[in-house]
Amino acid sequence: MSNWLLAPLEHGFMQHAFAAILLVGVICGVIGTFVTLRGLAFMGDALAHAIFPGVVIAFILGGNFLIGALISAVVVSLGIGAVGQSGRLTNDTAIGVFFAGAFALGIALISAQKTYTRDLAGFLLGSILGVSRGDLLLTGTVGLGVLLTILLFRRELIVVAFDRTYAQATGMNVWLYDQLFLVLLSLAIVVSLQTVGNVLVLAMLVTPAATARLLTDRLQTTALLAATFGAVSGVAGLYVSYYAGIASGASVVLVATGLFGLVYLFAPQNGIITSRLARALHFSHPERDQFADGSEGELSVPGEQGDAIAPVGR
Repeated sequence: MSNWLLAPLEHGFMQHAFAAILLVGVICGVIGTFVTLRGLAFMGDALAHAIFPGVVIAFILGGNFLIGALISAVVVSLGIGAVGQSGRLTNDTAIGVFFAGAFALGIALISAQKTYTRDLAGFLLGSILGVSRGDLLLTGTVGLGVLLTILLFRRELIVVAFDRTYAQATGMNVWLYDQLFLVLLSLAIVVSLQTVGNVLVLAMLVTPAATARLLTDRLQTTALLAATFGAVSGVAGLYVSYYAGIASGASVVLVATGLFGLVYLFAPQNGIITSRLARALHFSHPERDQFADGSEGELSVPGEQGDAIAPVGR
């Protein structure tokens, strides 16, 4: 068993891959908690595609694609926020405009390149086995900045997410915190590109957080569980990829989806199977208990005509 666990770690590129996926799992789990809370899954998907031109330009100029993606993500997120706050268009409309426009620009740029196919495949599907020490350092630095910023402004981000009207009434600059969140989301997406790729990055933002949400109603606990699920899915997915010979990004996402399915079915309080089983054990005689009024099984009988139902035994 120990040989099975330690064998992948004998390779330097696998050590980098495990470190990178752990960072990405934690970062995406935490920021994904706010994504699911605010219902911004479409925003995450749009930003993941809107940074495409930045990646293409970086490769054309011979630069680091993470830097190009980062610049593009910040520009697009600020543009979406500015248009969405104008009052004439909704955020969904602004997202659609920038998403389509930026992605089309990336396609236009790439169509002029004849040797970009392999690099494009790595961008779309991830190339975690090619993570260098420089990439790892950049991922860790950006990720630490994202987590520290969320920790520093957690109260404001929570208030804006739960009750925007109350936030505005207290004098809070809602637009500013919206922009801050969009930038943080963009950064999380950028650092995830090399691990799971552009196509699957949305799953790492949403699935671990959705899994955690099925287990608790407390925001802090949800964030911690989401980070844990993200990290576990990443590590387990890499092992599956290593031994099964399948794409690492897809493997990580499939493990995360499998965890979601298990929790959805067997969560202690809200699981589909566990809740039905608990109800079946509690009401073991449906014919007898159909007259129960609820928690203690008290019987109810009708009163006189026009009277309310009156409980018996009180």
